[in-house]
Amino acid sequence: MLDVSKFSSRCAVRALTEAAAGEVLAVCLGNPQYYEYAEARPTREQVVEDMRVTPPGVDASRKYYVGFYEGDTLVAVMDLIDGYPAADAAYIGFFMINAAYQSRGLGGAIIGEVAAYLKAAGKTSLRLGIDKDNPQSNHFWKKNSFRVIKEVERNGRALLVAERLL
Repeated sequence: MLDVSKFSSRCAVRALTEAAAGEVLAVCLGNPQYYEYAEARPTREQVVEDMRVTPPGVDASRKYYVGFYEGDTLVAVMDLIDGYPAADAAYIGFFMINAAYQSRGLGGAIIGEVAAYLKAAGKTSLRLGIDKDNPQSNHFWKKNSFRVIKEVERNGRALLVAERLL
């Protein structure tokens, strides 16, 4: 089991529950470009569903839907699956920075700290999917040492599977 409080030294990190869905939705609504490429619109119901959903065959106990806080402000949201797609890997299903905190290096710092924690916990890689056509996402993940390992189609959209070796 991962200790989410050790995901960051810069932010307080805690598991998010349905009670925090409004806070998460506010962060999502502040990032309209992501949803243009995802061809979706964030709703409270979608946030709550995202808090629960896991990849096929993955037990809910391996899912960490967490918030990164500065004081009482939710500055980032991460959905992390431990042991997926392999026992020595982790998968970021969702990561978003509060728009008011973007372009300050916080997102990269959080990813770096999470990667360092996962490496110390014995993980060897961190994976995620990137919307192929989203230039902001592509730039962010490449800047943070993720490299594309393959392209897949999901729901009629091109998705880049990217990996960072730890």
